[in-house]
Amino acid sequence: MIATAARLPGIAAAVAQCPFTDGIASARTLSPFIFMRVGALAARDLVASWFERSPVMVPTPGKPGEVALMNAPDVYPGYMRLVPEGQTVPNEVAARFALRVITYRQGRLAAKITCPILFCVCETDSVAPAVPTLRYAAKAPRGEVRRYPEGHFAIYVDDAFERVVADQLAFLDKHLKSPRA
Repeated sequence: MIATAARLPGIAAAVAQCPFTDGIASARTLSPFIFMRVGALAARDLVASWFERSPVMVPTPGKPGEVALMNAPDVYPGYMRLVPEGQTVPNEVAARFALRVITYRQGRLAAKITCPILFCVCETDSVAPAVPTLRYAAKAPRGEVRRYPEGHFAIYVDDAFERVVADQLAFLDKHLKSPRA
């Protein structure tokens, strides 16, 4: 959302929930050993793509110590709470995706956003760390920040979800409703 709001003129308002602003900060949430293992899988996958072979896959969420793009203690249970009961969803991506994650730093575009933007930041986010997000949000000329004491996946369920949606609706009402005549 940050990149879109920065690049497309005419957007009236934007909301960035748990925004992934800095790939380097997110990569640092992995242990060096896991980071190297994911990097090796990514290299194998990239080479496989050159020869039109099937992708080398890596789990998206994993449990602590598992080779995955995200594996903090709250990740796997938090992710699984989002999967409807009785359903299965793919839990893997082509490993070369990890090479793009580390270079993705959309937060650097925050200063170019001309519309009002609400940053909904989870203070204990183990996937998209709060510190770089807050630093980037401060550079958005019309940025507003709401902080939540939850982790990355907790904001999508229960009372936390209700609080964030209420804040987002209030923000959108403030910036999108026409003044009454």
